[in-house]
Amino acid sequence: MPVSTPSIEGVAPPEAGFPPPDGPPVAHRALSGATVTGDKIFRNGVRAAGIAVLVITGAIGGFLFIRAFQALAVAKFSFLTTENWQPSSHRFGVAAVIPGTIFIAGVAITVSTPLAVGGALWISEIAPDNFVRRLAIALVDLMFAVPSVVFGLWGLFFFQKHVIGVARWLATWLAWIPFFKVSGFNATNPLASRSLFTASTFVAGLVVGLMIAPLQCSIMREVFSQAPVGEREGALALGATRWGMIRTVVLPFGKGGMIGATMLALGRAMGETIAVVLIISPIYKIDIHILHSGAITVSALIESKYSEASAFSLSALFAAGLALFLLTLVVNFGAATIVARSRSGAESD
Repeated sequence: MPVSTPSIEGVAPPEAGFPPPDGPPVAHRALSGATVTGDKIFRNGVRAAGIAVLVITGAIGGFLFIRAFQALAVAKFSFLTTENWQPSSHRFGVAAVIPGTIFIAGVAITVSTPLAVGGALWISEIAPDNFVRRLAIALVDLMFAVPSVVFGLWGLFFFQKHVIGVARWLATWLAWIPFFKVSGFNATNPLASRSLFTASTFVAGLVVGLMIAPLQCSIMREVFSQAPVGEREGALALGATRWGMIRTVVLPFGKGGMIGATMLALGRAMGETIAVVLIISPIYKIDIHILHSGAITVSALIESKYSEASAFSLSALFAAGLALFLLTLVVNFGAATIVARSRSGAESD
């Protein structure tokens, strides 16, 4: 009994038991699917949002450059090498404020990252029940909502006097490291002036680190909670401890999110103004000794000099803002590159 073969439009079915006759290749019909209106709106909306971000970023950079052009035309390349800030005499530059910004942000990230990772892992993996977990999440989010001026006042009037002992200990036992050396400090003198350690990069960095830790913790917590349940249970079923499961499943899965959260917090730390202004004592020189009194950042410079700035001084402040803008772009571009190469879940695919 012959076997019927389904036919393709435009091509006759071959006879049963025989190959199809030789002939020109049959052109395949193009498949066309109706595009849903909602998909079009979503695609165009996302494209417009991406373009808008690029346009706004470029507009901000262009605005800063136009307003800073007068000062940059006068300072030229010395703007990057001058430590003083005296626009009235045309002696100004960011050689001191850029390192100060980086040092304070570096101290902040060094402090906030372990706190954020530990807090996120405790909330997502170890918290005993849903009530405790929800309470911890609410408290972390509430800490991130506290205004920076409150952190600044708290750091100035309460936190600073309690952390001076830590700074003295570091200066006593780790003075062989250049960052922890304090000129004029005698470790054998118990009555050494406490003013050597106040209003320092170290104190400001600690306060800023406590400010940005909730942001890091919130992002990392969300990333850790997305780790595949099957891989978690598989690791535990194979005999892994709770820490072993976290180390082999959760942390590799959340690597990209951890890096992204850290870089986002770093950008936040470099731009912090009020808390830093309230704590530091401004000095315009490159100083790598983070425990010593005195520091300056770009944002603190702009805030403290804006109200009394002349037209040319205002252009100089815009030039400093442009330098911070470019530094932030470099940090964010580097972060995006690192995250793209170590995205969350890459080792779990």
